[in-house]
Amino acid sequence: MLSPPALAAHLRRLLLSPLTVRAAPASSPTSCLVHRAMASTAAAPSGCVAAEEYEDVLGKLSSLITQKVRAHSGNRGNQWDLMAHYLKILELEEPIARMKVIHVAGTKGKGSTCTFTESILRSCGFHTGLFTSPHLMDVRERFRLDGVDISEEKFLKYFWWCWNKLKEKTDDDIPMPAYFRFLALLAFKIFSAEQVDVAVLEVGLGGKFDATNVVEAPVVCGISSLGYDHMEILGNTLGEIAGEKAGIFKKGVPAYTAPQPEEAMISLKQRASELGISLQVADPLKPHQLKDQELGLHGEHQYINAGLAVALASTWLEKQGHKDMIPLNCTDSLPDHFIRGLSCASLQGRAQIVSDSQVNSEDKNRDSSLVFYLDGAHSPESMEICAKWFSTVTKEDKIPSSAEQSQTSGNSRKILLFNCMSVRDPMRLLPHLLDTSTQNGVHFDLALFVPNQSQYNKLGSNVPAPAEPEQIDLSWQLSLQTVWEKLLHGDKASYELIAFGSNGTNTSKTSQVFESLPHAIEWLRKSAKENRSTSFQVLVTGSLHLVGDVLRLIKK
Repeated sequence: MLSPPALAAHLRRLLLSPLTVRAAPASSPTSCLVHRAMASTAAAPSGCVAAEEYEDVLGKLSSLITQKVRAHSGNRGNQWDLMAHYLKILELEEPIARMKVIHVAGTKGKGSTCTFTESILRSCGFHTGLFTSPHLMDVRERFRLDGVDISEEKFLKYFWWCWNKLKEKTDDDIPMPAYFRFLALLAFKIFSAEQVDVAVLEVGLGGKFDATNVVEAPVVCGISSLGYDHMEILGNTLGEIAGEKAGIFKKGVPAYTAPQPEEAMISLKQRASELGISLQVADPLKPHQLKDQELGLHGEHQYINAGLAVALASTWLEKQGHKDMIPLNCTDSLPDHFIRGLSCASLQGRAQIVSDSQVNSEDKNRDSSLVFYLDGAHSPESMEICAKWFSTVTKEDKIPSSAEQSQTSGNSRKILLFNCMSVRDPMRLLPHLLDTSTQNGVHFDLALFVPNQSQYNKLGSNVPAPAEPEQIDLSWQLSLQTVWEKLLHGDKASYELIAFGSNGTNTSKTSQVFESLPHAIEWLRKSAKENRSTSFQVLVTGSLHLVGDVLRLIKK
C-alpha cells in the first residue's frame, strides 16, 4: 500500500497533470471522472518532449514486428525458451519473482477483467501496474501506472534501457525479441522499477507460450470467457483452445474462471487437476451488489467480467493479508472500495460511444447527428454481444453520458463500419452480427468496408497513410462486401460491385468499399452535414485496430 509520502506525491501528480473533466452524472463519483480523464490525456505525446526521439522509438518497435504470417505453424511456441535468455540479459528474473502478479487469459473479456481488477485494487489504495493489449492510439496505452498511461518521459527511459541492453547482448543465436515479447519485457521492467504493489497482466495470445507466462508464481490466475478465436494457432475445438489458455495455471496458485461451455470447462478442470490446484467458477456480478451504481464498462456481458475481477482481487487481497477488505460473501452488496473501482473502470474501444465533435459542434442547439458506437469485437460470440449492445443503446431515448448529447428521436440511419483481419473467417463473424441485430430489431441501412489505417503507420505514428488508390489492395474488403451482400440477398442477389465511384468507393445500395478509412469518415461527415434531420448511428467493429484508427481520426 502507498506510504503517506508516496501517496502525497501521487496526489500531486494527479493535480498537476492536465485534465479534461466533464460534468459528473449524479451516480458517478468525481474520482472516476478524474481517473478517466487522466487515462485519456496520455494518449498523445507532448510536443515539448522530443517528438523525433519518440518517432525513432516507434520505428525501432516496428522493426521487431515479424513478417511471418501469424497462422504459420512455427508461431506455436516459436522458440519460447528464448524468453529465459532475455530475462537474464535484462536482469529481470529476481524482480519478476518478487512481483505480486494477477495473470489473466481468455478469448473474450480478458482486457476488461484486468481493467476491473486493477481499478478495484487501486481503489483499495494500492500502487498498481496494468499491462494490456493491443493499444488503440498510442503504444503507451499498454502500460498503466495507477490507472494512467505511462508518461512519455518514463516510457522513453525504460525503452532505451531495455533496447540498449538487448542490442548489446543479442546475436544470430539469440536474436532481438519479437514485438510482443519486447513489450512484455518492457512491462516487467517498468513495473519492477516503479515498485508497484500489484501487476495485473493480460495474456497476449493463448497462454502456455505467451510472453507473459514467464511469471512462475503469480498470486492468482483467471480465465475469462472462452470461444473460437486464433484457431490457426490455438486449435479448432474449445477443448484445445481451453488447454492452451490453461497453460498459465501454476502449481500452488489458485485459479478462477468465468462460466464456460462444457467442453472448455472439462479441459480447464483437467489441467487444474493435473497440477493439484483448485479451479473455482466466479459467478457473474448481480446489479444489486453495486448499490445502484453502474459498471464503468458498458454492456450486460461486463457483469461476467466484473464477477471474475471481484474473485481475483479478493484472492489477491486475502493472500496479501488484507482479509478485512474483501467481500463477506458472494451475494450481498460489495464493499464501497470495490464498487468505486468497478464503477470507475475505463477501457477505450469496448462498448464506447463517441459523438463526432466536428459535425455536432456546428449546431450546438440540436441533437447529435453523427455518433460512433465502437466495440473491438472480433470473434463470433463477441459479435453477438456487440450487436445486442448496439441494439440496446440505439433504442434508448438518450445516448449514455459519455456522449453528452441527447439522441435524435426522429429519423435515423444505422451504418456498419467494418473490417477484420484476413486470418479470420467473415462467415463466422458477419452472420452472427447481422442475425443478432435483426433479432433485436436493428436493421443496417448501409455497411462500409475499409482497410485499417494503422497497417500503413508505425505504432501510433502520425506519418500519413498512402493516398493513391493504386497503392492499396482492397481485395479483402471486396470479399467482405460480397459476404455481406450474400447474407442480405442470397446467392441470387444481383448487385453492382464492379466500377469504383468518383469518391473512391465500390458501391451497391446496401454496402460500399472505401479505399481508405479517412475517405469513409469524410463521407460520413459530409452525409451528416447534408442531412441534419437524420441521426447517423455508426457501429464500428470487427477489429480493435480499426476502432483505434477511427478514434485517432475523430479525436484529432
